[in-house]
Amino acid sequence: MLDVGMKNIGFLSFGHWSDSPHSATRSASDVLHQSIELAEAVEDLGGDGAYYRVHHFAQQLASPFPLLAAVGARTSRIEIGTGVIDMRYENPLYMAETAGAADLISDGRLQLGISRGSPEQVIDGYRYFGYVPSEGQSDADLARQHTQVLLHVLEGEGFAEPNPRPMFPNPPGLLRPEPHSPGLRDRIWWGAGSRATAEWTAQQGMNLMSSTLLTEDTGVPFHELQAEQIQRFRDAWKEAGHDREPRVSVSRSIFALVDDRDRAYFGGSGGDDQVGYIDGGRARFGKTYAAEPDQLVEQLREDSAVEAADTLLLTVPNQLGVEYNAHVVESILKHVAPELGWR
Repeated sequence: MLDVGMKNIGFLSFGHWSDSPHSATRSASDVLHQSIELAEAVEDLGGDGAYYRVHHFAQQLASPFPLLAAVGARTSRIEIGTGVIDMRYENPLYMAETAGAADLISDGRLQLGISRGSPEQVIDGYRYFGYVPSEGQSDADLARQHTQVLLHVLEGEGFAEPNPRPMFPNPPGLLRPEPHSPGLRDRIWWGAGSRATAEWTAQQGMNLMSSTLLTEDTGVPFHELQAEQIQRFRDAWKEAGHDREPRVSVSRSIFALVDDRDRAYFGGSGGDDQVGYIDGGRARFGKTYAAEPDQLVEQLREDSAVEAADTLLLTVPNQLGVEYNAHVVESILKHVAPELGWR
């Protein structure tokens, strides 16, 4: 297995809000502002990435590109990204324009995680956005069709016939959506929930964002199944003959218990993998890590998927506020990462 050693360490926020008196995010405005502030704080702490989940029809983050552009304008070093955008809902040409703009604002720091998405808050929600699978096509097929269009557009080749009498002068040849950001095509990640999907991801030349759950259960621990998925991705990448090194990320809930707040919130939260059902099939979910730093180090040494990935995204409890979530990330950067050789 590839020994990636040093790791990019960032956070992944689902962007929840609620009017609960215990929530630090009582509105969409709270979540958006705090998402930007947490990115700034994590950059100051020496972290490497700010990633956001996208869910529609929910009191969570949904429209990523205004947020990503704002984070890009307020930071200078960290990667900014999504984990993941549900491609069933997306107009791929408009997405190419907005992603290109966000990437240019951030000077090429966008890492765009996309996928078919997970079960949503409403039935077939993508239909309300105007997208309906063709006859004989599944919603997964629809997502992959949109993805193929996006990837093609991001290559930057012109394809649209210019108006012979345009409002403004055109460059010669066929036209493409603008703004175009060179290099963004190599920074597209697919959120894969199975080993077969990971192999497809490699064939398409996308980086692998291994899901927080796998839509299969072979009876082995989650991290072992995920490590096999990662290895299959790398094998398929090599077989496809791509001319760059791929990247792989995994997400984990990891809490170092270093003060009374940590123990109050997460003491006793660590446990085993969970097995459940998604879309009618068995699925395996990764466990939460919550322990004293020295115990965390020993536990994470045994996580073969984390070892195999070059990027670790820490899922943060965003409703506990910016200050506490910055503390969560800082505790890993300070007390855990150096002991594991990630820093």
